[in-house]
Amino acid sequence: MNRRQFLTTASAASVSAQAGRKRNIVFILSDDHRYDAMSCAGHPWLQTPNLDRLAAGGAHFQNAFVTTSLCSPSRASILTGLYMHAHKVQDNFSPLNEALPTFPGLLQRAGYRTGFYGKWHMGGDSDEKRPGFDDWYSFFGQGQYENPPVNDNGVKKTEQGNITDILTARACEFIDRNAARPFCLYLSHKGVHFPFQPSARHKNLYADAPIPRPATIWHSEERYAEKPEWVKKRRYTRHGVEGLFGQVISFEDAYREYMRCLLAIDDSVGEVTRELESRGLLNDTLVVYMGDNGYMWGEHGLVDKRAMYEASMRVPLIAHCPSLFPKGQKPKEMVLNLDLAPTFLEAAGVTGGPAMHGRSWLPVVQGKAADWRKDFVYEYEWERDYPYTPTITGLRTEKYSLMLSEGLWDLDELYDLEKDPGQLTNLLKSARIGYKRGRMIEQISDPQLKATVAGLQKRLAELLRGTGGDPRRAGEAIAGYANAL
Repeated sequence: MNRRQFLTTASAASVSAQAGRKRNIVFILSDDHRYDAMSCAGHPWLQTPNLDRLAAGGAHFQNAFVTTSLCSPSRASILTGLYMHAHKVQDNFSPLNEALPTFPGLLQRAGYRTGFYGKWHMGGDSDEKRPGFDDWYSFFGQGQYENPPVNDNGVKKTEQGNITDILTARACEFIDRNAARPFCLYLSHKGVHFPFQPSARHKNLYADAPIPRPATIWHSEERYAEKPEWVKKRRYTRHGVEGLFGQVISFEDAYREYMRCLLAIDDSVGEVTRELESRGLLNDTLVVYMGDNGYMWGEHGLVDKRAMYEASMRVPLIAHCPSLFPKGQKPKEMVLNLDLAPTFLEAAGVTGGPAMHGRSWLPVVQGKAADWRKDFVYEYEWERDYPYTPTITGLRTEKYSLMLSEGLWDLDELYDLEKDPGQLTNLLKSARIGYKRGRMIEQISDPQLKATVAGLQKRLAELLRGTGGDPRRAGEAIAGYANAL
């Protein structure tokens, strides 16, 4: 389905909520929260008791991913259930097309009271109310941690205190006001985005905690021989360990401040769930916690996100709703940011909406999943403001991670994640185009590897073509190429 067909289908759709199936939706989104930065995910010293409790009482997805590891594109995919190449929010400055259907808008049309609190971040020049929400409390762009200027339903003012706590209080007020009717609450935190500013109650914690460092943080010419040249060069930029955030803070201090900021997020989850519980709503409310993208802390010498490495694209995802699915689950199926919108709509009993690229993961947690996805597309568009990372189009399967970069005289990357979860051995390291002509696949001499890559590229092209993307980005060899070059 192309973008025009999608919009036509969406505008013609009849949205209805099935009788007796209206269920409250609470979605809590954090910024830059990597998948393993929780005590329930095995972090060596960070304690997140409220997230742990949510996970124990519901489902903690072990393989949750974003399809674009960048704030605004990921958030647009969450709202619409679409890949970046369909919703067109390709950077942190582009606004979301208001003609695109979103899950809050569809819930609103089905009789839900909808509220948005926090970071919108799709078009930094506006803090105005967006379609689909009855109640709106937000700010420009990234906002600020302390004493933030906000837009409270059209009233501009400056609040006093920490933004995480302020947003949490407003979210709880929304629950209080709307407890008697179906509601959808979208709590979108600024935390834990850089520059990290933890709340006063957390600022001195973990002062002596040892800083974990991945093996690939250290410079090694042998390891960099497996990587594209841009990865080695990015090491010395603000998105690498040598140029870390413009060298305004040490790696150790930045890591501790990041973890301290997460403590306020964990407190927020506790406050919201206690508010639901106090009103007798927790059992029948679908509560979902997620990070908008992953985060690298030294993997391959990098920090931040954007690249298609595992730490960058994996995210925490926890869901809780005792009346809808049993507790204590750790599903291993691959679920995506694209899946949030269709999941919320199904949980609310809303039918007749537009087609989406994602799919509801309720069958996964209900033990009814059949023919679940085995792969997905990753995409990232080069940014003029942060030129260290190229345009990347990739395919992530259960076994392989294929990363194709555009416009570079450089290496592409392929990792066998079953044998090499740390992504150390690039199976394409000998396929540098160099002075030869032809596409990357034509530089592969091993017939078995060549067949593997051809199959992955074919599948990537199929997924792109089927979702309105450009199949040429899969880099397939073209019949007759030798005669054309």
